[in-house]
Order: sequence, then C-alpha cells, then structure tokens
Amino acid sequence: MAEPLTILLESLRDGYVQVSVFVAVTVLAFGLVQYRTDGALLRAIEDRESLQPLLGGLLGLTPGCGGAIVVMPLYVRGTVSFGTVVATLGATAGDSAFVILALAPEAALYAYGVALLASVTTGYLVDTVGLGVSRVDAAVARLSPAATDGGTAVAGGGAVRPNPAHDYPTCAPTHAHESGPDRRSAILTPLSHAAHVAWWVAAAGGLVVGTLYLLRGGPETALVVGLGFDGAFTVFGLAGAVLSLYLYAVGRHYVGEGTVARARDSFSSVYDTLTHAAMETSFVTVWVIVALLAYEYGVVLTGLDVAAVASAAGVLAPIGGAAVGLIPGCGPQILLAGVYAEGGLPFSALAANAVAQDGDALFPLLAVDFRAAVVATVYNAVPAVVVGVALHFLWGPVLGLPEFGFGVL
Repeated sequence: MAEPLTILLESLRDGYVQVSVFVAVTVLAFGLVQYRTDGALLRAIEDRESLQPLLGGLLGLTPGCGGAIVVMPLYVRGTVSFGTVVATLGATAGDSAFVILALAPEAALYAYGVALLASVTTGYLVDTVGLGVSRVDAAVARLSPAATDGGTAVAGGGAVRPNPAHDYPTCAPTHAHESGPDRRSAILTPLSHAAHVAWWVAAAGGLVVGTLYLLRGGPETALVVGLGFDGAFTVFGLAGAVLSLYLYAVGRHYVGEGTVARARDSFSSVYDTLTHAAMETSFVTVWVIVALLAYEYGVVLTGLDVAAVASAAGVLAPIGGAAVGLIPGCGPQILLAGVYAEGGLPFSALAANAVAQDGDALFPLLAVDFRAAVVATVYNAVPAVVVGVALHFLWGPVLGLPEFGFGVL
C-alpha cells in the first residue's frame, strides 16, 4: 500500500506545484487584462475572425497554458472557429516551456517558433478548406456524443465554423446562484471564501518553490514535511491540491460564478478576478491530477517507460516525441523536456512534441466537448509528425546543427 499512497500524494503535490501555480499566474494575468480593459481582449479576438487562428496561436505560445485556456470556452460559446482551436492547442507551449526556457532557451526559441508556424498554418487550412474535418468528426462521433459539433465543414469545402448554438447554460456545468439557498450557507459560504484566500496563499508559496524547482532543473523532491526546500514543496503542493479539490467540488457553489471552463467578458472587481482565476485553475488541477495518476499508475502496472520510447533511435524519436505530446496535460511533457535538457533526446523530438502537445488547455475542452477535443488532437498530430520527421532528416545532415544538446546551457 505504501507505493500507491506515495504515488497519490506525489501526484497531488507535483500537479499543483509543477503545473497549477503557473496556470494560475497566466489565467490571472489574462483576467486582470480583462478587468482593466473591460473585456476588450476577448472582444478583440471574437471580432477579428480573419486573425483568430493567429491570435489563438500567439495566446497558446505564452509559457504555461493560461493563454490557451482562455480560448477554449470561446469555441464552446461559438465565437471563434474550430481552426482557431487547432492553432491554439498546437502552438501551446505548456508548462514544459518553463523547463526549456530555463535550461535550453535557444532550443525553446526554435522549437516553439516552429510550433507556432505549423499550428497557425494548420488552423487556417482547417478554416478555409476543411481538411476533411467532417469525416474525422463523423469517425469520432462513433466513440462519443458531443456537446458541440467539433467543427463542421461547410458544403463545398468552405470554412469550418463552430456551432452557432453553443451557449454556456447548455454546455458547461452550472449552478443557479441567484435562487439557490445554499449560496448563503452560514457555514459553507464563509468557509469557501476562507479556502479561496488560503488557496492563493498556497499558490504564492507554490509559485516560489515551483520556480526554484525549474531553475534547479527539475530535481527529485522528497515527500517530506519540513522547513527546507523539499518540505516547502510538499506542504504548498499538498495544501494547494487539497484546496483545489475543495473549491472545485464544493467551493464554486458558494464563491464565484459556480461554472467552470468558461471565459469571462469582464470582471467587476479584483477579488472577482482572483476568484475566477482560482476556480478555473482548480478545475484544471483536478484534471491534471487525474492525468498524473493515470500516467503514474499506468507505468507501475505496465512497466512502460515513456521517456525510453520517445528516445528511440532514428526516425522513431520524433514520432515518439509527437506520441508523448498526445497525452493530455503537462506532466509527460515536462518529463520529456527534462530528458532533452539532459541530452537524451534529439531536437526533432522536442519540436514534434511542441507541436503535438495541447497542455492543460485540452482539459476544459475534454470536459465540455470530448469530440471536439479529440478531433483537434488528431489535427495537431499530423503536422507534429511531419515537422519532426522533416527536422530529423534536415537538422543535422543538411543544416549541420547538433541533434542532441542543441541550445542546452
């Protein structure tokens, strides 16, 4: 029982410190921009249809997943195209970007530049010629029903557009705060506000230790309680994870809007902005922890070494990097980034992973529209493999650049 319990606690801790605190910063940053500009950012994206894939790609390129998370609910709402979703998810740098930026900044510049170009190009192709979205959509429909349409190709090869009927009341989890008496609970309302404040304290502490963790190259961290680095890593991580679970399961019914996986046009106050960021990040945290647990328990049960598969010799390396990128969340991507920084992977694998990975932004879309998430992932996998294989044959032999250790400090 010791190993399963250790995996559980480490997944709770690592998911919060390695991923959630950085998601919180980026979601809060975009929220504060919305607050200061009274919703101008989202309106600018929604009103500029021709630039949506490019804008989505640039938002996805911001380190962490906050920028990409902002875009996903806009598709559910029906105000951005499916090509924008593809471009955003494909360009998503994720939390592995913090590792590469810290340990191999030159490699990050090239890898994420390639990811942006490939993803935005794919997004525009999806919006203009369809690229068979309707066929992929139909195939995925056999696996799962959809809350939205996953993008539909207009007859005659026209633009791919989201379902105009998308709306939060029917697509996202909701809670009737206006009439629900539980909103004014004498116990749970103040408790939820206190948990919200404590969550931000844990987030601040977690951000400090999380940044130090990345600057140190992602070292092994003991699961201990104490005053040292390992102790702070564990305390802030477990506290933040537990508070995230509470806010998602209970607190959101008493604090904030009561909904998750949605974008806000504007915010009425700084506290309102902080609440929204905490609730959105808590929602992502739940999915990150689920993904980490599935990954870790899967490795224990099957003995599969994802890093070893991704570092296979020859052309299998970039294909392996793309395959790892298909795993939702940032945990496996952080692992791959660490292996690259140690010289264990060629640049082609890093670039393929950069295109394929969707980061934590995929979790809100998976929860609200599983079908659209799968279709977008399929479309990200194609350019990822193409880019990775092309770089495998060009990077070293033609360009004369080192395949292993390129850009590593």
